[in-house]
Amino acid sequence: MRHLIFTIALFFSLFLFAQPNCEAFKHYGDTLKYKACIKAMEISGHYQFSKEYQSILDRAIEIDSTFDYPYWAKSIAYLKSGDFITWKTLIDKAVALNPKTHLGYRGWCRYQFFRDYEGLIEDIEKLDSLVDYDIGYSQNGTYHLNIAKGLCYKAIGDKDKAITIIKNQIQLNVQENFVGAYDYLHLGVLYLETNQYEKAINTFKKQSENNELAENQYYLALTYRELDNFTKYTSCLNKAKQLYIVGKRMFDTYSNPMDKIYLETIENELKSFQKAGIITTNKTKK
Repeated sequence: MRHLIFTIALFFSLFLFAQPNCEAFKHYGDTLKYKACIKAMEISGHYQFSKEYQSILDRAIEIDSTFDYPYWAKSIAYLKSGDFITWKTLIDKAVALNPKTHLGYRGWCRYQFFRDYEGLIEDIEKLDSLVDYDIGYSQNGTYHLNIAKGLCYKAIGDKDKAITIIKNQIQLNVQENFVGAYDYLHLGVLYLETNQYEKAINTFKKQSENNELAENQYYLALTYRELDNFTKYTSCLNKAKQLYIVGKRMFDTYSNPMDKIYLETIENELKSFQKAGIITTNKTKK
């Protein structure tokens, strides 16, 4: 529940953060950006894919072509519609004008939608070099951007670096009394993949305490399999299946999260060991 509350709060904070403070431009004497900002705010109530929405932002750009917000706001509709070339042109312009605000968003989108691992790493490390405050979370609120960076290092084959990044960020998250919904799971899988089985088990247990998932029990089962503990292996697989059926599994609206599994994955794992004779089937028991 606390993960859900945090995600909802973070979603609204990201939404509010995305809205520029027009009065701030006026206060600092930037009347052109103030006028462009006031015009851009007229998009409120308009559908992102509508001609009115895009036309309002075009007029804001005409007022001040150095105002980053309209480029970012226009880009969202193109991303959602699958016009990634136009999205990239617009978001690159927004980043060039205001990198501190938009690098994290662009980096996350490069990972989430395009699996551009090097692209996320480049954007997040650039952002980190520009600011002296916490670089924040992914647009959907699921990951701290450093956790996402760790996942990208894993994807390009540097698992040791991925472990260091994710482990360090989890420690920081614990201090803030929040650990991401999948953070321990990803770290546990990394330990499993690097043959650090005891660390994997301890980390999967922490995931269970924070947010139990079918994936967590599945990878815990694989860890016990490596240790030849087939009693716990089968127990975890059966639990993974139950959790999957009731919907306790990884989910993302737009893409499949790293380390996600499917019901077929669990069932195939059970079947393969039944055939190998490691699991006694009901038929043999009879």
